[in-house]
Amino acid sequence: MREWLEYAAAWTGLKLLGLLPRSAARFTGACFAAAAYRVRAPLRRAALFNLRLAFPDWTDAQRKQAIRGMIRQIGWMAGEFSQFPKYTRDNIERIVVVDGFENFDAARRRGKGVLFLTGHMSAWELAPFAQALYGYPLYFLVRPIANRRVDEMINAYRCRSGNQPIEKNRAARSMLKVLGEGGTVGVLSDHNTSLEESVFVNFFGIPASTTSGLARIALRTDAAVVPGFLSWDPQRRKYRLRFEPAVELARTGNEESDVIENTSRFTRVIEDYIRAHPDQWLWVHKRWKTRPPGEKPIYPF
Repeated sequence: MREWLEYAAAWTGLKLLGLLPRSAARFTGACFAAAAYRVRAPLRRAALFNLRLAFPDWTDAQRKQAIRGMIRQIGWMAGEFSQFPKYTRDNIERIVVVDGFENFDAARRRGKGVLFLTGHMSAWELAPFAQALYGYPLYFLVRPIANRRVDEMINAYRCRSGNQPIEKNRAARSMLKVLGEGGTVGVLSDHNTSLEESVFVNFFGIPASTTSGLARIALRTDAAVVPGFLSWDPQRRKYRLRFEPAVELARTGNEESDVIENTSRFTRVIEDYIRAHPDQWLWVHKRWKTRPPGEKPIYPF
């Protein structure tokens, strides 16, 4: 019964937002996000604590301003997600503009596949959706939602433009196949990772448990790792999907050393984007939760 109630609530909310004009859907999403943040004390604690770690020289006013921006971006993403059935190749340019496409295209033409390095920036669900509408669908790693019906519904929206999901827990073989065929795999690489799947690299100067899988796959396949991030451009009133040049991989012959170095390079790219748009990253996530064995927890709550 609970599973059905969760599905009914998710379906109803998504459909109702989808009936609204885009501007109204984004506004409504932002209101819901603000309300959810106000009633969820753990989210507030994590966001403020993370911002103190990342920007120790900031004032509390600066941190609160960044949080307001983050909440707005999350709410807008909910609104955008509900509008996916309305977005087509003919109208996507009114919503998302692409910069640096030549960087992605050069990597794609190498024929060894592309690993799309990205993070939870702005309306991150919109980035791969728009990329597919522009003519370059990809596979994306997902962690299944516990409620199977909700999971199927969300993935149906994600895949409307031609993308395909790869379950994160069974990813390696599927990724090797896609890359071997010259395809693209999107990887969100900015969240805390369990010890058995990670290496520790600096993130805002603090060691963070970070997935090592991206570096291992890149080294094994020679696929290009192309950073691509979505950000809101307030001047143009559009989202900007920016592709950067492929990250040069370190290859010293020592696999573990190369995995750590390349993971560090990927993480620096993500950090640079967050520093450029601090109000558009998901600060409510406990990025530094996993610690090296024997080290005390960073979070006091």
